[in-house]
Amino acid sequence: MSLSKKMLRDIKINKTQFLAIFLMAFLGIFAYCGIYGEYYGLVQTSDAYYTQTNMADGWIYNTSFDDSSIDKISEFSTESDRQLVIQSVADFDNKPDIKLHFVENGTISKFYSAEGEDFNPSDESGVWLDKRFADEKDLTVGDKITFEFDDVNITKEIRGIGYSPEYIYESSPSSLTPDFSQMGFAYLSHEAYPKDLDYNTLLVKYDGSDSDFKEKLDDSLEYLSFTKKEDQLSVAKFSDEMAQHKMIGDVFPIVFILVTFLSLLTTMTRIVTLQRTQIGILKAVGYRDRTIILHYVSYGFFPVLAGAVLGLITGPMIIPQMFYPTMSATYSMPSWNPGFDVSFIYISALMVVLSVFVTYMSCRRISKENPANTLRPKAPNMSSNSLIEKSRFWNRLSFNMRWNWRDARRNKFRAFMAIVGVMGCVALLIAAFGMNDCMGELKTWEYDNISHYESKLLLSNNANPMELYYILNYTNGSFIMQQSIEIKANDVEDTVVLLASNNTDLISYTDSHKNPIDIDEGDVSISTKLADKFNLKIGDEIKWHIVGEDKWVASKIGQIHAEPISQGLIMSPNTLEDQGLNFTPTNILTKDKFGENYDSIKSVSSMGKMKESWDNVTQAVMMMVYVVTFVAVALAILVLYNLGILSFTEMEREIATLKVLGFKTDVLRKLLLTQNVIFTAIGFVLGIPLGFYFMTLMMNAAGDSLYYVPSLTWGNILLTAVITFAISIGVNLMFSDKINDLNMVEALKDVE
Repeated sequence: MSLSKKMLRDIKINKTQFLAIFLMAFLGIFAYCGIYGEYYGLVQTSDAYYTQTNMADGWIYNTSFDDSSIDKISEFSTESDRQLVIQSVADFDNKPDIKLHFVENGTISKFYSAEGEDFNPSDESGVWLDKRFADEKDLTVGDKITFEFDDVNITKEIRGIGYSPEYIYESSPSSLTPDFSQMGFAYLSHEAYPKDLDYNTLLVKYDGSDSDFKEKLDDSLEYLSFTKKEDQLSVAKFSDEMAQHKMIGDVFPIVFILVTFLSLLTTMTRIVTLQRTQIGILKAVGYRDRTIILHYVSYGFFPVLAGAVLGLITGPMIIPQMFYPTMSATYSMPSWNPGFDVSFIYISALMVVLSVFVTYMSCRRISKENPANTLRPKAPNMSSNSLIEKSRFWNRLSFNMRWNWRDARRNKFRAFMAIVGVMGCVALLIAAFGMNDCMGELKTWEYDNISHYESKLLLSNNANPMELYYILNYTNGSFIMQQSIEIKANDVEDTVVLLASNNTDLISYTDSHKNPIDIDEGDVSISTKLADKFNLKIGDEIKWHIVGEDKWVASKIGQIHAEPISQGLIMSPNTLEDQGLNFTPTNILTKDKFGENYDSIKSVSSMGKMKESWDNVTQAVMMMVYVVTFVAVALAILVLYNLGILSFTEMEREIATLKVLGFKTDVLRKLLLTQNVIFTAIGFVLGIPLGFYFMTLMMNAAGDSLYYVPSLTWGNILLTAVITFAISIGVNLMFSDKINDLNMVEALKDVE
């Protein structure tokens, strides 16, 4: 028989083990290339989008930019473009907010036209509109649209519909997810502005670092604020999303690849050991050691190669398409394409090369033996009596426990493989379920423990004060002020949220343990996550200003609170006014369900709508939970099934001997089940802290806006235990049925 026919016969005989190796190699590369294909798709697509539209490196804000200011900035920038960016109200029943960009040149952060004409900075009668808003309002190229701002109405014809690189993510005032029926943006020529135009925003491109540019900017002119690209809201939000996906891609596939190598080493060691006689015959008839080694190396090479190639092809095709529909509901880009990186090929090739090395290590030793020794059966693994076996405690153990203890000591690597395999599966399940628990806990913390109102009313910019007070009394509500602010401390800057609110039972402030706290009158409280980021403690001073206003104020931190979703400052209206700023309500909170129409009320968000918005925000995370859960269960089945085959095959002789000695089938089944359950229990216990570590890595990559306290719930542990032990016991019962069909003659015969 030729070696190729022998290999095919061996693969057929051991098809379940080779199938398990193929599937584990496939799942490892499939998960790695798929998750990273989704991540690289986001990176490559957004980078190409930013390059195509010449995304700004920074935004400088001021009350106006004259020619002398531009001349000064041009000395240390490569390109600049002035814009007037103002808020307007579109002429629709719900009065949506539209941010207008009156553009001088349109060369930086260029509008991307998906329909109609490219942006023309000289067209004073046209407007280029946000595609998501246009779709919500059924607007098309050629339609007219009217905007109201500063007591002026302008009507323009839609020349183009598309996207802007500054608005991949748009923040909604009424929900966590963008509500495109309520908001949008538009680009117009500077010639379309009906009054004398004072630019308030300067987009710049520059070489060198952000800090160098800002240092030169500070030395050149007075300005309100500067935002570098990585801190721009849309860029930062999308970067946080990509970072979380990358972290998942970094962690989980490694478990698959590690377990695949261990399974391959175990399988090939067993096959080579069982085929000692055949190897001896091959050596005796003249086959060289190199030929024999190459023959057995091919056993590991082909299944892993097939699995790696299939995973390399299908992973980037399938997994990204599972995430992009949920991603595109929150983020806006012209296209969503899976990505590819040369590391996919390297990792796949490395996996194949290492599989060859692992297989080589399993057959290297036997190939060096002379034919006479190889023809003899391998001596069984022996072990000396351990301290436990010498103690009185040993005699109190049942035969079941003593037999399994000695079997594990004789086959340490198989025991190690079983424990590591279960540990990896448990770690993945703990991490997946932990992410699910964390998302649920954040939702409960924000919308049950902190928020006690039923409706949140967003006030119009031109609200009637008399009408507002009527609504306030009618609903028995409370005014709050929520504004974006820029904060500076310890050479760190960030844009966060200011909440100014009177003491009301509609909001409960909490600490890191979710216990209610009171924020004292006169105190400025900072959120825990923001305090950690800025390295601040009570008594430290910060500087901040409301975005769009030029007045900076200095405040001392009086308290630290914990907020799961929105990071920033909290103070009372009186404290705000003591800082020299006006309390300008932006919302009314009420316990009532509010459905009336008032000109002063722009929109209403119910508690149900806000919870639904949270569910939409976490859809991508939940999809990742489902994917990780599926592959973890698949890994558990493959690992335990493969180990079950290996254990049963290695113990055939012992089991047959015990049957001859009169042991019943049920007793032998219990022997196998006990060992499996013990290994599963050890792997389960060791997998819990590893899973908690994985979960912490995932949640730490969730971005700057979310704050959570890592926790491991009993429900998570119990559900993981049920899945793990159910798979372990189920797989074991499958193999224990083979005891009845055991060929006693084959199992007990010796080499002749």
